[in-house]
Amino acid sequence: MSEHRNIFLHGLWLTLRRLPAVLWAYLFNLGLALLFSMHLHSQFSSMMDHSLAAQRLTNGFDLGAIPELIGRLEESPGATTTGSYSSIPLYLLIYFLLVPGTLFCYQTKNPARLSTLLHQGLLHFWRFVRITLLTVIISGLILGPLVFLQGKWADHVDDHAVGRHAFFATLVGYVIIFLVASILRLYFDLVEVYTVQLGLHLRRSGKPDRRVRRTLGPALRTLRANFSQAWPIFLFLSLLGAAAVVITARMSMHMLAQPRVWPTFLLAQFGLFLLLLTRFWQRGAETSLALQNPLFRPTQLPILPVVGRVNPIDPLHPHHPIPPTPEHLDPHPSEPPTSDPIPNPEPAPPSLDEPDPGVFHHDPSKPTE
Repeated sequence: MSEHRNIFLHGLWLTLRRLPAVLWAYLFNLGLALLFSMHLHSQFSSMMDHSLAAQRLTNGFDLGAIPELIGRLEESPGATTTGSYSSIPLYLLIYFLLVPGTLFCYQTKNPARLSTLLHQGLLHFWRFVRITLLTVIISGLILGPLVFLQGKWADHVDDHAVGRHAFFATLVGYVIIFLVASILRLYFDLVEVYTVQLGLHLRRSGKPDRRVRRTLGPALRTLRANFSQAWPIFLFLSLLGAAAVVITARMSMHMLAQPRVWPTFLLAQFGLFLLLLTRFWQRGAETSLALQNPLFRPTQLPILPVVGRVNPIDPLHPHHPIPPTPEHLDPHPSEPPTSDPIPNPEPAPPSLDEPDPGVFHHDPSKPTE
């Protein structure tokens, strides 16, 4: 395991370092909202532009006129449902493209450019589709019975209690459903993080590993081992984002009677941006937790040939080889040479203890021939 980090602060650091991912997600969501609100705006205009009853909304802002207006919209067949249902596929498409790219940038040193986000989103598209289908199935099997029991409990409370006691008794059931749903959401978030991490690991065939099932067990073990740390942070950030929306919405409601609309619009968008930021903050904290509990240890990393030698490749930083560890070196290293590796050009000296007398002895009394 790598060094221990505070996933709350490290997740915020990852989010701020990859802030363009948050901005792109906000811009795409804003574009969808504006696109699918045009039809609703035209319907409101057709009923209010030539009606004296519209003054109750524009001048005095009579909230009692809003239910009447919504009822008239629902009377027209296919007026509002077509736009709302058609926006869901586009929202899921943006989700499947931006989230994998964001998690990829969180786990690597790549900047959060739009091209990087979309490229990684296309590579992980079907993997995230499978994760979403698995999330819907498992959440339905777990939350479905809880919702059914909550309905029975609410009927029981209505029959035996009234007032504040009945409200809090019913609220307890919804809180339990929310807590169970948050655990499921946290678990499948970790599955998505590990799926992107697994995609950075090459199989023996040289292709990225796309097996989502291999991440289910590690995500469960990581959640179980770090539950007391990860779940409170996930809940706190969820409540923080919801509080930002509630506060800005309340402030916007008090500004609706003003003649200028743009301050109200900016305040409401600021609250929605904070909600999106906390969601990406959650992703950063989950990524930090997954980086501290990786799928592969350094000794389990793939070995790829590089210019006549082998280097273990880090799946989180594929372009930065890790220095070879002792287990990757030769288990029987040879002794270092003691002699000079450059040969001496002079011949070796004789190995005799003393000169040969028959060769080197000279008698001066004998004449030389």
